[in-house]
Amino acid sequence: MGRIVLEGLEFYGRHGVRPEEGRLGARFVVDVELWVGFEGGGDRLEGTVDYAAVYRVVAEAVTGRRFYLIEALADFLAQTLLEQFSRLERVRVRVHKPHAPIPGVFRDVYAETERIR
Repeated sequence: MGRIVLEGLEFYGRHGVRPEEGRLGARFVVDVELWVGFEGGGDRLEGTVDYAAVYRVVAEAVTGRRFYLIEALADFLAQTLLEQFSRLERVRVRVHKPHAPIPGVFRDVYAETERIR
């Protein structure tokens, strides 16, 4: 089983529970790990998963939809990717909210989910 990783995909989105998060928006970072049996598939796109198409799915969800929870966004992305890419065997999604409205000093907040076909 091979693995393809899209790491540090940055988008501007309007996710969060607070009204100002929906109004003002913020930066979100997404990591996607894709497990696909590409070994022995040759040197053709049909033997793997098109990560440019994966990027488009992630971008559309993060920028075009609103979720109150980053957990819900991560879950939606994982499920959607499994549904749209039949060669995927397993997917892990992390949604980072580096500027979460937390009263204190922190490096990052993220939600992670994993789905297996």
